[in-house]
Amino acid sequence: MQLNWKVGGLALGLVFFLAVLLVKPIGVSTQFVILDGIVADIVNPALVTETDGVYTSTNAYLAKSDGKYAKSVANPLNYSFLFVLAMMVGAFLSSRLRGGNGAQDNTIPMLWYVNFGDSKVKRYAVAFVGGFITLYGARLAGGCTSGHMMSGMMQTSLSGYIFSAGAFAAAVPVAMMMYRKEG
Repeated sequence: MQLNWKVGGLALGLVFFLAVLLVKPIGVSTQFVILDGIVADIVNPALVTETDGVYTSTNAYLAKSDGKYAKSVANPLNYSFLFVLAMMVGAFLSSRLRGGNGAQDNTIPMLWYVNFGDSKVKRYAVAFVGGFITLYGARLAGGCTSGHMMSGMMQTSLSGYIFSAGAFAAAVPVAMMMYRKEG
């Protein structure tokens, strides 16, 4: 079953609007830092401390914003962290309802095959490196594509528009370099 792009776009816009209206703007990349903090706190229980309801951390990043991130590490069952988990569950359910993600038949998109061959290792490596660069850049910018581009632009934030212009200014030439041959 294929969702019409117009219906999907309207549904996504409605979800973002309701999230901002009822809770807060949507952002995801900080939750990866929180997950790292949760794991680190398990290994080193002194990482996050709480005194009279005030949280802090020996890690400067987790301690910033008056301990907001340290508090999220200590109490991970908060809206933002559960939102990220729900996104993963939703993606899995969507994949199952569509009949899988196409990996079962080992098909490789023709455009990828023509440019890079059929190596699964190469595809996974490129996906990992691309994801790492994107997440690193997102954290360097103090947010992520969903926070800057989607929520930011929806709130008419100048930084959202600047981020979006920069993202496309980088993505288009990179895609043109990577995919020179047509499928």
